[in-house]
Amino acid sequence: MTTRTTKTKKYAALLRGINVGGAKKVPMAELRTVLEELGHAGVQTYLQSGNAVFTAPEQDPQTLARGLEKAIEGRFGFRVACLVVDGPHLKAVADACPYPAAELEGKQLHATFLSEQPAADRFAALDREAFLPEEFTLGDRVLYLYAPNGLGRSKLAEALARPALLKGIDATTRNWNTVAKLVELTTD
Repeated sequence: MTTRTTKTKKYAALLRGINVGGAKKVPMAELRTVLEELGHAGVQTYLQSGNAVFTAPEQDPQTLARGLEKAIEGRFGFRVACLVVDGPHLKAVADACPYPAAELEGKQLHATFLSEQPAADRFAALDREAFLPEEFTLGDRVLYLYAPNGLGRSKLAEALARPALLKGIDATTRNWNTVAKLVELTTD
């Protein structure tokens, strides 16, 4: 008798725009329950801003994201954009960071995770010089943003969030401390 084993992988779910200013409240305990009800194992949440880590049979992250979006909408009655990234992709994002992450405060460096890869020419019209010392670099389904005064005061972050630049792409931003923690939680 042959026993078939399913290969599993660790993933991070990044929910966009929840628990901000009292809108779209998703308690982390309930998010863990939703993920467990979807059949995922080892579910953990990190902070209150919609970060969860889980183990699931290896599959397309966008399929996992759509399933989570549907389950959240069914449970809470509103749509939440979700991005799911696997542990190896998170580690690759951290390893490819073009900025000296170890020398910066977490609030100065951010990663905007993208549901798909935008063409680099979408950003050609941005006058990068006008935003200095702020900078951004496009990576593999991620935008790295160096904002020395933090995201809340960043004019470049505001410009990058314009609908035309990321039209048709779900995006959510995390500071570098959160990125590092998610890498830690999804690494075997």
